Amino acid sequence: MLSKVNEQHIAFQLLLILCPSKSCQLYKTPLFLLTTSIFDNINTILKREVLATNFIPELQKRGLLQDIIPGTEEQLAKEMTSGYVGFDPTSDSLHIGSMLPIILLMHLQKAGHKPYALIGGATGMIGDPSGKSAERNLLDMDTLSKNVEGIKKQLSRFLNFNDNIPNKAELVNNYDWFKDFNFLDFIRDVGKHITVNYMMSKDSVKNRLEGTSGMSFTEFTYQLIQGYDFYYLNKENNIKLQFGGADQWGNIVTGTEMIRKKGGSDAFAFTCPLLKKADGGKFGKSESGNVWLDREKTSPYAFYQYWLNVADEDAKKLIKIFTFLPLSKIDELIKEHEGAEQLRILQKKLAEEITIMVHSKADFDAAIKTTNFLFGKNTNEDLNALSKEEFIELMTGVPFVSYKKDLLNESLDIIQFLSDTGIFPSKGEARKMIQGGGVSINRTKINKDITSLDKSYLLKDKFMLINKGRKEVHLVTFE
Repeated sequence: MLSKVNEQHIAFQLLLILCPSKSCQLYKTPLFLLTTSIFDNINTILKREVLATNFIPELQKRGLLQDIIPGTEEQLAKEMTSGYVGFDPTSDSLHIGSMLPIILLMHLQKAGHKPYALIGGATGMIGDPSGKSAERNLLDMDTLSKNVEGIKKQLSRFLNFNDNIPNKAELVNNYDWFKDFNFLDFIRDVGKHITVNYMMSKDSVKNRLEGTSGMSFTEFTYQLIQGYDFYYLNKENNIKLQFGGADQWGNIVTGTEMIRKKGGSDAFAFTCPLLKKADGGKFGKSESGNVWLDREKTSPYAFYQYWLNVADEDAKKLIKIFTFLPLSKIDELIKEHEGAEQLRILQKKLAEEITIMVHSKADFDAAIKTTNFLFGKNTNEDLNALSKEEFIELMTGVPFVSYKKDLLNESLDIIQFLSDTGIFPSKGEARKMIQGGGVSINRTKINKDITSLDKSYLLKDKFMLINKGRKEVHLVTFE
């Protein structure tokens, strides 16, 4: 039997042949010395080598890369690198716009690097002016603390925080290093390193100054605080990489500039593009507002429906960004989709992958069951044949609104009802869609001859199921 030393010697000789650029460096790493199997050693190191060198090209192919500081790719190929991205705690839940930085952190960890998620407990008190046309309301400490805890809980679903791996994910909160940082120390130790000219040149500042709302000194200093975050993490945690959305580029390079001027170690950065829908609309918004990761704010069914209903052009882009499917598999799906768009092959796979990632396989299965029922060819008789318990289970997650049951004692004007519930923004739009045959109640098509509702329209003596066009279903509960 080979001794531990002989195993290491054989492994090192094989590495000289298979991976000469890293063999000397890796031979002395704890990962190499502590692993018992030489084949595990070689397999782990070679896999890490391939993944690390493919990290930036992988992001490029998936449409996840916009700007990059020279040398970033080389740094990531050289060694395990710690990198971070920030999350703004303006709510106790992240939304799907936040999935982009989460996906980047997941790619970073998957490539063998160490991901840090920074929660802006301090910067959240100020508000990032990037991409904003007006100053936001400041959060109080209680709200901020609640939001920070909610975000921490959500991030643990996507990243591996296991102590047993060398690149375990870490959570940091910039409030921890800013809470005792007094103003005089800040302007002396931070402010003197960045000129006003440099700060004024940033788009986030110029755009606000050119508008009518202006910019407060509080927001003007935001880039100094975010820049100091990078300097602090570089110094204390050896974090060499920061990344984020393209609108963060100015704030990010303020950090690299501060590190350079204060004599820190090497610092690198990249950004990903800001997502826009094919029609020019803002990604991540539905008609009812943000699509949240918290199931209490956006149900798994509504979450699934959002992705299922993206446009074909958006689906081709989003499936590369928001899933970890191999690009070769995605190319196959795109070929299947083209020419058979009505089958929504891409949208279904995208919705499946991300619903399971954010929620669970059980939630995905339930969303499919509800979707098949709501958009299938079932009839009013099928609805009535369900028990109340079966109906409630199927309707879990379907958007609903409450309405007073007493109003059905006398005939209720249907146009008024559809407007009052918010299903239609106006009586005119409700009337127009009814005339076009786009509205049904409990699977019964509503035409111009049906002008009022009464209790006979209730399902299980409590519900009405409203179809608005082909893609929207609303549940009204009568109390």
